[in-house]
Amino acid sequence: MKIYLNGEFVEKEQAKISVYDHGLLYGDGVFEGIRVYDGVIFKLKEHIDRLFDSATSLQMDIQTSKDEISKIVIDTIRINELNNAYIRLVITRGVGDLGLDPRKCPKPTIFCIAEPMNPLLGEDGIKVITSSIRRLPVDVLNPAVKSLNYLNSILAKIQANYAGCDEAFLLDSEGYVAEGTGDNIFVIKNGKIKTPPVSSSVLKGITRDAVVDLAKEQGYEIIEEKLTLHDLYVADELFITGTAAELAHVVEIDGRVINNREMGVITKKLSEEFKKIRKIMGTKVY
Repeated sequence: MKIYLNGEFVEKEQAKISVYDHGLLYGDGVFEGIRVYDGVIFKLKEHIDRLFDSATSLQMDIQTSKDEISKIVIDTIRINELNNAYIRLVITRGVGDLGLDPRKCPKPTIFCIAEPMNPLLGEDGIKVITSSIRRLPVDVLNPAVKSLNYLNSILAKIQANYAGCDEAFLLDSEGYVAEGTGDNIFVIKNGKIKTPPVSSSVLKGITRDAVVDLAKEQGYEIIEEKLTLHDLYVADELFITGTAAELAHVVEIDGRVINNREMGVITKKLSEEFKKIRKIMGTKVY
């Protein structure tokens, strides 16, 4: 497996960065998780646009154009001769000193990894707990910035692990449902599909938006509104979306069983439609 690192492809064992890199020292950087399906990189443009938006928000000069970054992703797939894989594209502030000042980092570090990976949480349905860890509010760290700082999610994931569950859902500072540790949440009740608005401590997920568009095309009503745990507990169907997780249905949340632990009709339909479009909505590698 070859990994792109600062202008060249190196073997996995040789892909190393400096201990003075601020991405390592302070989580100062941005990233995108991307997938390639049957030689098509799903929504590559949207991922690159979000990457640059995150960098702009952090006042990080990538020093490379969007086209050049896109080519890095494509070349990483090509050189490893992959057709189906998960891609991790990372840009850190770069090497600096032991202080916080980003001005001490003259050049960003760029690396790109691609390797085969099944849906992160499997396809048999997931058990979820509600974490006591709250999602960071927008005035602390805006979730629109997909940064390397994931401690908020990691702490929630630790709770899920101790509870013997696959995933944890986080609430926002007001007690409304925000998102999972790395995924967006959808609730289905009486044929209507609801999801938290992206303005409320929720990342605007690429897969989330694709599923929203699919649902509308299939004639389903999509409502973006603040949701409570009660809405999730009494849901007819409940599922999550994310690049790594893809689309996974929830079978249990906080001990409440959802739809007899089966994938619901609407969730199944959306999953099937997503599997169709993900092979054509993106950038061809070969």
